[in-house]
Amino acid sequence: MIGIIDYNAGNITSVERALKKLNIDYILSKNPEDLQKCDKLIFPGVGDAAYAMEELKKSGFDSFIKEKTAAKIPLLGICLGSQIIFQLSEEGNTPCLGLINGSIKHFYTIDASLKKQLKVPHMGWNNLEYHSECPILKNIPQNADFYFVHSYVICPEDKSVIKASADYGIKVPAVIQKENIFACQFHPEKSGQVGLTILENFCNL
Repeated sequence: MIGIIDYNAGNITSVERALKKLNIDYILSKNPEDLQKCDKLIFPGVGDAAYAMEELKKSGFDSFIKEKTAAKIPLLGICLGSQIIFQLSEEGNTPCLGLINGSIKHFYTIDASLKKQLKVPHMGWNNLEYHSECPILKNIPQNADFYFVHSYVICPEDKSVIKASADYGIKVPAVIQKENIFACQFHPEKSGQVGLTILENFCNL
């Protein structure tokens, strides 16, 4: 059974709609106890890192996520959920879950010259370049387009966890995998058939 983590900071409706389209059973809950028996977890998110971490702590989902990933339950972070699995977000200087070593930085922190070249947030469709095999990218063609909305960039310490990237003035890590932890900076649930394929691949792991 798939569990969707609802912590008042997620793009829940579109994720639900995508799973329904795929005929995948799921449980959506604000209570970690309801998701205890789920064998995979989807961790969506939109908005502010500090608010998201506050809500995770209030609900107990912060410790729940750490426990489940340590027990090798597959987790898929989406958008903000792909960022706060790392150690620290520059957004509000926020300590995050620390599932993977690395930080989250604003585009302009990484390269101040981008202010003259790029609009931030990075919003819209962008194609991916794949760097190494990843099970959630199965049957996804090289250069497929996905829908992005973000102002901050994943900066992992270990670059080998980056399985695909997008080009938006800089190389933007777009698909992350470390063992049972997966993350998409883009919104697979808003990315048409290729996005549905990614969700289906994850749910079928």
